[in-house]
Amino acid sequence: MARNVTAGMNFPPFRGAVRQLIILSSAIYVALLLITAFARQSYILSIYDFAILSPGAVFHGKIWQLLTYTFVQGSPLNFFLSMLGFYFIGGAVEDHIRGRKFWELFLTAQIGSAVLGVLLSLLGISQGPAVGSGPAANAVLMVFYLFYREARVSPMFIPIPIPIKYIIIFTAAIEAAYLLLTRFSLFYTVQLLGLGVGYLWYSFARRASVLDLFTLKFSELQNNYYRWKRRRAGRKFEVYMRKHEKDPKQYFDEYGNFKPPDDKDKKDKGSGWVN
Repeated sequence: MARNVTAGMNFPPFRGAVRQLIILSSAIYVALLLITAFARQSYILSIYDFAILSPGAVFHGKIWQLLTYTFVQGSPLNFFLSMLGFYFIGGAVEDHIRGRKFWELFLTAQIGSAVLGVLLSLLGISQGPAVGSGPAANAVLMVFYLFYREARVSPMFIPIPIPIKYIIIFTAAIEAAYLLLTRFSLFYTVQLLGLGVGYLWYSFARRASVLDLFTLKFSELQNNYYRWKRRRAGRKFEVYMRKHEKDPKQYFDEYGNFKPPDDKDKKDKGSGWVN
């Protein structure tokens, strides 16, 4: 796909995972606005206490907040800008990776940034609550840049196309400034982490799913552990055989794998067992 792309304020097609995401987020946002306007204060507080991301609550078992904070938006302006970014930038990313991978990118960015932000709170930083889909919006922006490095984008009310790399730098600089002004609040920590998670997703998971990568790594670690256990048992057995003046080579092949008893006298050194 061509890397030299100019993205203006033309209205891209409203379809696929981007449409699903915007409709779902908008429906939840409107529902929360109505609840905030008409429900009792205690009921409103219980909903926000259930859903917003808070490190203390996560450490006390409310792990669902690693995802639910996504759909609790802050100000209407933040919500509008996030949805606008998904609409104009997300469509181009979805065209490149398709709908299922777009949802994977969105969820990986939101949950991954939340997990890292909560872990950073152990160091005494990234305190306070966090809400909104800003981490995923930043991740989509980063992935767009990595797919279309020479692209030029015309932001709202600016008729001059700006290289996407400068928009990335500007976004990171503004959020870093707010991070410092708020004394490393969790809200801006996860926003910045979204850029990093987007870069990691592009580097490692854009072809294989995140679940496949974790499954592959787990299987690899499990196999390495079992091999280590077999080698350790083999070394112990060699010591035992030497103490009884027997040759360990009768029981092990040249690779250190144990040979079944009926294979000991075969000329072929290959073992019939899987070690």
